[in-house]
Amino acid sequence: MKILGLDYGDRRIGVAASDVFGWTAQGLEVLERRRDEGEFTRIADLVREHEISEIVVGLPKNMNGTVGPRGEICIAFADRLRDELNLPVHLWDERLTTMAAERTLIEADVSRKKRKQVVDKMAASLILQNYLDANSRR
Repeated sequence: MKILGLDYGDRRIGVAASDVFGWTAQGLEVLERRRDEGEFTRIADLVREHEISEIVVGLPKNMNGTVGPRGEICIAFADRLRDELNLPVHLWDERLTTMAAERTLIEADVSRKKRKQVVDKMAASLILQNYLDANSRR
């Protein structure tokens, strides 16, 4: 079964999905957050479309490992996904993933405009890939 990875941000949500074996993560799309919360409908559609069995949401922790206000918002988002989709939802430490995605895109000489369009999707892929790698060792 496939796993969906989400990088939940203030304005956008990066989305990635694993392959059927749970070995690799691929970026799918970037959802714009909306006042009508239409992103929940789109996530539900993606879950059906890609036959998702569980979800991983990036948890932004402070560098000292504590959870701040941004992390609390992500926890509430994960709880709502769990309730609405009736799927297991895991929180995964996402410290520095967006920075790593941005750095990779800069090194690849991707323009600033293009980076803005794909950085969240790439961060979701990194969150999911880190989760997959950690769980494959168990």
